[in-house]
Amino acid sequence: MVKIAPSILSADFANLERDIHRIAAADYVHVDVMDGMFVPNITIGIPVVRSIRPVTDLPLDVHLMIVQPGRYVEQFCDAGADLVTVHVEADTEEAIHQAIAKIHAKGKRAGVVLKPATPAEAVLPFLEEVELGVVMTVEPGFGGQSFMADMMPKVAAIRSWIDEKNPGCELEVDGGVAPDTCGQCIEAGANVLVAGSAVYKAEDIPARIAQLRCGR
Repeated sequence: MVKIAPSILSADFANLERDIHRIAAADYVHVDVMDGMFVPNITIGIPVVRSIRPVTDLPLDVHLMIVQPGRYVEQFCDAGADLVTVHVEADTEEAIHQAIAKIHAKGKRAGVVLKPATPAEAVLPFLEEVELGVVMTVEPGFGGQSFMADMMPKVAAIRSWIDEKNPGCELEVDGGVAPDTCGQCIEAGANVLVAGSAVYKAEDIPARIAQLRCGR
C-alpha cells in the first residue's frame, strides 16, 4: 500500500496541533528540519518534535536537512521521532553509517536521503542497513517547488536495488508531489509520498490524501 506523509512545513504553525489532527488519515507526519547551513532556510528543531509527539499517534518521519546530522540524531529520537532520515551529502560516508547506528541504537528506524544532483548509486553503501530511502524531487530547502520528473529513473533504479538487497525497505519521494505527479512516483516504485501544499491547500484533506494514495 502507498503511504502518505504530509509535510507540516505547509501547516499553519500558529495552529500546529489542529493541522496535525487534520491529517489523521495519513500514514506519517513529515517533519522538515533545516539548519540554514545544509540548506538556505531555517525551520524547526527538537523542541517542536517534542511538542507535537503527544498530539498524534502517527509516526513522526523526521527529515534532517542539517550538516553533520550525527550530532543530533539521538536527541531527535528522544524527542519522539519514529523515523529519522539523514542526507548522504551532509557528512562523510563513515559518519553517516555512525548516524544510522545511533538511530538504531535508540530503537528507531533510519533512512538516507539523496538531493537531486546526487546519483542513485550514492544510496548503495547504506541500502542494506536502513528502513527508508528518500529521493528528493525538488531542491531541498523550501516548500512549494515544482516537481522534477527527471528524478523518476533514479527512483526506479533504487527500487530495483531495494527489491534485490533489502525488500523491507521503503522508498519515499519528497518534493512537488500532487495529484498530477503522484502517479509517476508510484509507477517508478515509490511507496511513500511526502506532500505538503498539495495536502494542506486542499479543500478536503482526507479526500486529497486518499487521492494521492491511489496515484491519481
